[in-house]
Amino acid sequence: MRSVRLLLGSVLLGGALVGASSVPATSAPPPGSSAALAAGTLTPVTGFGSNPGNLSMYEYVPADLPAGAPTVVALHGCTQSASAYHVGSGWSQLADEHGFAVVYPQTSSGNNANSCFNFFEAADTTRGQGEVASIAQMVQHARSSHGLGSDNTFVTGLSAGGGMTSAVLATHPDLFAGGSVIAGLPYRCATSMIDAFGCMNNPPDRTPTQWGDLARQGFPGYSGARPRVAVWHGTADSTVVPANARELVDQFTDVAGVGTTPTATSSLPGGTTRTSYGDAVVRYSVQGMGHGTPVDPGTGPEQCGQAGAYFLDTICSARYDAAFFGLTGAVDPGDRGDPGDPDPEPGACVTSSNYTHTVEGRAHQSGGLTYANGSNDPMGLWNVYTTTELEETSPGYWELGC
Repeated sequence: MRSVRLLLGSVLLGGALVGASSVPATSAPPPGSSAALAAGTLTPVTGFGSNPGNLSMYEYVPADLPAGAPTVVALHGCTQSASAYHVGSGWSQLADEHGFAVVYPQTSSGNNANSCFNFFEAADTTRGQGEVASIAQMVQHARSSHGLGSDNTFVTGLSAGGGMTSAVLATHPDLFAGGSVIAGLPYRCATSMIDAFGCMNNPPDRTPTQWGDLARQGFPGYSGARPRVAVWHGTADSTVVPANARELVDQFTDVAGVGTTPTATSSLPGGTTRTSYGDAVVRYSVQGMGHGTPVDPGTGPEQCGQAGAYFLDTICSARYDAAFFGLTGAVDPGDRGDPGDPDPEPGACVTSSNYTHTVEGRAHQSGGLTYANGSNDPMGLWNVYTTTELEETSPGYWELGC
């Protein structure tokens, strides 16, 4: 039966989840090659768990990470590899700049004829089973091996890796604080290879509640915080059509308990439009881009990544995601933030983003969360999107609310 599924994968997917790019497919440099070393050494990891999904684990851990440092899990697309995503996506560059680890799961032709993550297989997308379980084991292993944080892990993925990102966000919301789905599909849009083909080309137009119910079934009874989610899609993607982005927004806004009416819209480089849905979900639509991960090679403050097969030179998606996740010490390049009052008088009430509060000395961050100076009142995620009110009740002593 497994061989039948693999054959179907060759017929229906056949590289299709990454095949619509105008850039021809090329072989990725193996770990240890000069191209891979240029992005930092990628290390294979064995013995990370029972590995029911038969995946391989690679990691990039910059030297001297502090205790509790964040982790990003990056999932490649079909026909790609861990090393390809390490070199092309820009995440290794950001890990060096901002001090976090990157875990790269890798699948193989033994799992899927085109080395796609099996986002459409129930056995691989059910909590405690298959590929999602293997990815969860990698996260736990990396945390324990390197003293990484337990509340600041994020996941991103392209195409089939994007579909698997949706799966791990639904099945393991207790492990991830946020995620980014790039040219991917909603969780449980497909439960078979035939379904996958249909969803890629014409996803069902379910209501937000229907999509949300599917995601909630990924971890029945879970009542904790839900991960924040970014959705990226090119308007010219003919492989996984942009309608999937709309359904993804419906799914994850419903899970987060926010509406589908945008709360903010802005224009970014590369013909990109960003639409926010409260603090929970953000959608990036890249005008004219086909199927691939958006990158912007160069040394500028908003650039990252290498252009190549399915890494499309438009905008540095990883840098925007890192800011959305609260991983960078710089203001999100797409949101310059509220400057607030740089020198308020005692007793003043200051409303600003959590990032700005920390920069201007009213708060501090730890493990991706923000706390008021003096009172240590919890303020939520450390980023430019979460806005809070702080009152200085005595010099240098700030309390939440006014």
